[in-house]
Amino acid sequence: MNPFLYPAWGSGTTMSRINFNRKRVKLKQLLGIRARLALLALILVAPLMLERARSLEDTRSKQIALASQEFSNLAQHSVDAQREVISSVETVLKSTAYIRATGGGIGRSCDMLRASLPTNLPWIRALLIVDGDGRVQCSTSNVFVGADLSDRPYLKKARESRDFVFSDFLFAKLTDIPVVMAAYPVSAISDEADSVILAAINFDWMSRIMGNLGGRPGITAALVDSVGAVLAAPADQASMIGRTLDGVPLLSAIADKAIGSEKPEGSLSFITADGSKRTVKFVRIPGTQARLIVSIDEAKVSAAINHEIRTAYLLLGFVCLFVLLGALIAAEKLIIQPVEMMAAIARRFGEGDWSVRAARNRLPAEFVPLARAFNAMAAQLGQRERDLVATNDQLTVIASIDMLSGLANRRGFQSRLDFEWMKAQQYDSELSLLMIDVDHFKLFNDTYGHPEGDICLGRLGETLAGIAAQTMGFAGRYGGEEFCLLLPNTSADRALEIGDMVRIAVQNLSMPHVTSCYQTVTVSVGVASTKPNDAQHPRDLVEAADAALYAAKHRGRNAVAEHGFVRLTEGGIALAS
Repeated sequence: MNPFLYPAWGSGTTMSRINFNRKRVKLKQLLGIRARLALLALILVAPLMLERARSLEDTRSKQIALASQEFSNLAQHSVDAQREVISSVETVLKSTAYIRATGGGIGRSCDMLRASLPTNLPWIRALLIVDGDGRVQCSTSNVFVGADLSDRPYLKKARESRDFVFSDFLFAKLTDIPVVMAAYPVSAISDEADSVILAAINFDWMSRIMGNLGGRPGITAALVDSVGAVLAAPADQASMIGRTLDGVPLLSAIADKAIGSEKPEGSLSFITADGSKRTVKFVRIPGTQARLIVSIDEAKVSAAINHEIRTAYLLLGFVCLFVLLGALIAAEKLIIQPVEMMAAIARRFGEGDWSVRAARNRLPAEFVPLARAFNAMAAQLGQRERDLVATNDQLTVIASIDMLSGLANRRGFQSRLDFEWMKAQQYDSELSLLMIDVDHFKLFNDTYGHPEGDICLGRLGETLAGIAAQTMGFAGRYGGEEFCLLLPNTSADRALEIGDMVRIAVQNLSMPHVTSCYQTVTVSVGVASTKPNDAQHPRDLVEAADAALYAAKHRGRNAVAEHGFVRLTEGGIALAS
């Protein structure tokens, strides 16, 4: 029977189990964290609430834009009406000036003046003729006859400009009634005439023209002169008439910009002291310095829609809070607990437990790849840590060896000195140190070159290594051309003998040194010995040996000196200087 044609018994059950496991894995992936959070997002109403709030915001913006456009149109209509009023006053003044220029004497001119005041222009309170001295010669209201107006700026300006002039806000001299005066000089028609025709403008009519701007919440309108005094206002804002813009809380913030602007019209936005946003439009009345100013409080204009927006945001806040609580509970089970478990495993791994691994069967499907990757990383890091420890051991050894001489470097020597010092102190034994310096090594380098100098130091290292092996010592290169030989459990006399052994061994190398009086490379040796105690430090032994080395060089080099005295190679003894 061919086993490839007929499967073994039980293979169907195995395949079913494999298929079942695959389906279970797919089901866990389907119902994983992403799917659950996506399902949670589908049942949220936050997007709908946000859309509602956005729609209300758009509506508010459109409402404010429409209101601004509407009041801009109303303001323009009011400006046109005011311009018609000013234009009609200018026409009357020019007609009266023509009568004065061609009508003969002042008496006849006055009669014609009283008869010419149109009844269909109720905004003209009175017409006046002023002579060259600034006194009123005649008027449609006898109370003004004889009044001296020579100090009025508008009168002077009319004569200087020989054109129509519209005054600022002022009070009539005789009646103390607030008025605005219009002036036209007769000299504009006849050069020989010096009279000026005046007209007193009725504030009531100017305010009535602005009636379409009143009675609306959030709207402030005012007709101001060149210095900012309010000439006219809607009936519900009549209290502003006569006041300057600086004294009107809603308009004081834009007084300078509106009055000082040379543009015929303009608009700007600002934040008032109470925090509300206002949009202001100003238009100059043609032929005058007067300006119509309309201010719109966006908050009041859009109060109703603002209430709806606040309600929508409040509902959105409640929904978000509810969703946040649900998300926190779900996140605790689906995300936080698995993450904490992985963090605990990583913490144990970081503490040196290289055997710790993540249990994948206790994690959601999305965390399984992370656990698998973590376990693989843990295995690799464990092996890498072991390799690193071995490498560090090798580096520690390398870091303590001088590569040129093959001896221990200064760092390695210092470590050995500290160890031998502690050991000698513990066993109350002697410790000796030889400091060895190559004589005239700089001259050797200058004569033979640095490569030969390196060879010389290498041979000295080999020689010292041999002597250290014979004497149970520890040799090292202290720095440059200076070497050291540490001799544990060695007395001062024995150390002197070893020092002389070193001196002779180097001299017997017979390395040429033509600049030396010995014609070969020689060394000077300083010897120091002590029994370490608590009052001493290892550096004291180094300093003593170094002082002895200095004494050896001082007596002519190629010598051995002990700390405190010098023993001559011939056997004599002399004090070290």
